Amino acid sequence: MTTRKIGTGGLCSAAGAGLALAAGCLALLAAQQRKYAELRARADRAERAEWRRAMMAEQQELQLYLLRKAIEDPDLAAVYSVAEADSPTQRRQFLFANALYTNAVLAYRSGVVTWEELHGHLRWIATNPVFRQYWHATRHQRASLKDSSDEARVGRMTDTLIRDLDEADTDEYWVVGEPPPE
Repeated sequence: MTTRKIGTGGLCSAAGAGLALAAGCLALLAAQQRKYAELRARADRAERAEWRRAMMAEQQELQLYLLRKAIEDPDLAAVYSVAEADSPTQRRQFLFANALYTNAVLAYRSGVVTWEELHGHLRWIATNPVFRQYWHATRHQRASLKDSSDEARVGRMTDTLIRDLDEADTDEYWVVGEPPPE
C-alpha cells in the first residue's frame, strides 16, 4: 500500500510567489514615489525661478519709477544719487546712465538677454562720454560688491570694455572686445 503524502511544497511555493509579488509591488511603489519626488522638486525649482523673474520684473519697474521721479525733480535726485555731479543737469544724466545700466543688468539677470548680448549692449553704452563720467563717479559703490555677484561680474566686464575701447585702434566700437566667460 502506498501512502500518499500531502506536502507543503505547493503551499510554500504559493506563499513564496505571493511574497515575491508583494516585494515587487513595494519596489514599484518606491520607484514611483522617488519619481514623484523628483518631479515635485523640479516643479518647485521652476516655480521658484518664475517667481524670481516676476520679482525682478517688479523690482525693475519700481527702480525705473524711482529713477524717473528723481530725473524729474532735482530735490529727489539729490537723495537718489550719491555720485558727485557738477550740476543738476549732470545729475539727471548720471541717473539716466544708471537707468540704462541697471536695465541691462536686470535684462541679463532675468534671462531676457544672454551674456554675449549684454556684452554688446554695454559696449554700446560705454562709448558714451557721459556714461563714462557716471561710471567713474560711481566706482566706489561697486568696490563693495561681492566678487562673485552678478553685478560685480558685469561691473568688471564694463571696466574691461571701457579699457578695451580706450585702447582700440578703430572707431568701430562694435568689434572691440570679447565677452569674458560667463
